[in-house]
Amino acid sequence: MAVIAGDGIGQEVVPAAIECLDVVAERHDIVFDWHQLDWGSDYYRSHGRMMPVDGLDRLAEHDAIFLGAVGVPDIPDVETLWGLLIPIRRRFEQYVNLRPVRSLPGVSSPLAGTEPVDIVIVRENNEGEYSEVGGRLYRGTEDEVAIQESIFTKRGITRVARYAARLAADRRAAGHAGRLTSATKSNGIVHTMPFWDEVVRGVLAGFPDVTTDSELIDALAASLVLRPHRYDVIVASNLFGDILSDLAGAITGSIGCAPSANLNPDGRHPSMFEPVHGSAPDIAGQGIANPIGQIWSGALMLDALGHPDAATDLVAAFEAALAGGARTRDIGGSASTAEVAAAVRAHLETTAA
Repeated sequence: MAVIAGDGIGQEVVPAAIECLDVVAERHDIVFDWHQLDWGSDYYRSHGRMMPVDGLDRLAEHDAIFLGAVGVPDIPDVETLWGLLIPIRRRFEQYVNLRPVRSLPGVSSPLAGTEPVDIVIVRENNEGEYSEVGGRLYRGTEDEVAIQESIFTKRGITRVARYAARLAADRRAAGHAGRLTSATKSNGIVHTMPFWDEVVRGVLAGFPDVTTDSELIDALAASLVLRPHRYDVIVASNLFGDILSDLAGAITGSIGCAPSANLNPDGRHPSMFEPVHGSAPDIAGQGIANPIGQIWSGALMLDALGHPDAATDLVAAFEAALAGGARTRDIGGSASTAEVAAAVRAHLETTAA
């Protein structure tokens, strides 16, 4: 297992999550071989790059990648994100960014409603609006211009839509609504979004048991705030999925609880697991960061590696810890990072395997 704690609070929540993962692993006869990699902004300051030249080749030798956070105020994001996170996602064809969001015990939502929220956002993770195609001309002059191209391919849309449809079908079989919503903006973005709609419709025609609809991104964002409980699975482009998942995490209490999985569903390459939150330099080093997003990402990792029972135990443990009052200040508590992790471990150690 490759471990990149990265920057800021990543260096605090990753060790806390690994402690919990080691406990649940022992309960389920799983052996983790953690390989700590000191890549990130500190590495950049010493070497002028976020990871070694052969970094991706070294990561390819692992079963999974456990990432904390990337980003610091004094280094441009174009260096930190495009020097580590995005190359990993693309080299290993992690084309699904899976972001579950749901109401958690003891965590208050800023919304007035009390109906529970349980949504999975499936974000296309390799193309779309986050492309490398474009550039800037006439720098430093009054005629300076920036061009950024969005890249949508039939293959890319098809595979993420198919993944989302299968997920919706599985959730339907498990008692959820099995409803799939596609995020679009085809009334304003005249080429890529109508293409997205066409390809998604073609894929969903092969899933007659899945209830589907398409919503414009602006209306969908508003509806997520007003009626979040009506959504089940949302499939979205790279940019839209990124924004919607942050919004959904916030309306359930805190983005600090939100996990994500960067999946290579075919299993030909390692997948990567990370919390949705960033490096939070404003609270780094204070021991108050919320470790739930990182712990939950670890549960997603267990599930992806073929250990669903261990994943279920870990989720149940952090839910029990939250319900028992072990909450950091971003979700209304006063516990430290270490205290929350200790509460999760305690629940794992005191319940029967």
